[in-house]
Amino acid sequence: MNDAIFSQLDFGPIEEFLRNEDVTDISYSNNGCVWLKSLSQGCYKVERPEINNALMEKLAFQCANVMGKTFNMAHPFLDAESAELRLNFVHDSIATNGIACVIRKTPAKIRLNKTKLLDEKYVSESVHDFLIKCVEGHANIIVSGETGSGKTELVKYLASHTKENEKVITIEDTLELHLDRIFPHRDIVAMKTNNIASYSDVLVTCMRQNPIWILLSEVRSAEAVMAVRNSISSGHHILSTIHSDKASLIPMRMYSLVESNIDVEQFVATIHRYVQIGVYVKGYLSKELGRFQREILEVCEFYVDDNNKPKTNIIFKKTLTGEITMNNPTEHLRDYLGISGVLLPDDIFASEKDNSDSSQMANNTSSDIEQIETL
Repeated sequence: MNDAIFSQLDFGPIEEFLRNEDVTDISYSNNGCVWLKSLSQGCYKVERPEINNALMEKLAFQCANVMGKTFNMAHPFLDAESAELRLNFVHDSIATNGIACVIRKTPAKIRLNKTKLLDEKYVSESVHDFLIKCVEGHANIIVSGETGSGKTELVKYLASHTKENEKVITIEDTLELHLDRIFPHRDIVAMKTNNIASYSDVLVTCMRQNPIWILLSEVRSAEAVMAVRNSISSGHHILSTIHSDKASLIPMRMYSLVESNIDVEQFVATIHRYVQIGVYVKGYLSKELGRFQREILEVCEFYVDDNNKPKTNIIFKKTLTGEITMNNPTEHLRDYLGISGVLLPDDIFASEKDNSDSSQMANNTSSDIEQIETL
């Protein structure tokens, strides 16, 4: 690792996993249990007796010294962050079955590319090309999914398709995107919130920097939700992530995070008016492929109709049993993208429909249109 801040640390046998590009997370707990999360295998346990409480305590104290922090019974939690690593320790006075640690790798590179996405069945080509067109047309996009599903990696990939002459500002509480390091020649400002500068504080400064795109880290608090709403309502374009198990539930998930008595219908209508696309990505162990699989399972279009009623058009949906639903975007999204000169084909899924069972497609589409009408 080429990291000035952590170059003084001795990771010992953990170094093996830090150098393995397939490993994304390392978890230590329960007096010697080591679990890894990887791109190809998901979560699995490894036997490493040499990785024990003594080693982890030594590493925690090294991190505390490097970061100028304290780690003891009076200060039982320790967060340490470098350019490409994030560590969190819990002291054994709190974690009563031994010190606990999670190490997350945040490399300054984009792991995804179109060939990889298609080869690994992450997404179909027509859905991929549609999402890229949405980025080119300045659509506001929120990616949802569970922890470890790859939301941030997908946002980084989508962000890589923004135009080079468009200023980008990233706002994060923990640095993971690293777009400024990936694209050092571009006009990118990486901002980090902390105890002194909140999301709201940083966002005010962000607006004065005249960005085209604002990339917000995961929406997981009322303050982050309001930051998203203020960004999009002021005419800026956003890419962000949120925890949700369906793309269609993103607006309601955002509302659930708001700690106030804001009118639900008004709030949801605002999100539907200003967020054009919701994406749901899932990571799971695929029996068919015999490996850990990350896959886009739902893409939704949000809009408000002529009566200012929020509507959801499920553009693409795939169940874990393989059933697929596809619908073309509405004129609302076509008109929005058209302002930026991006035109969509009349049938964005024509090539896939040619290769599928037409009768099954007709049934799926019919049932989904009924679902859309009830939303």
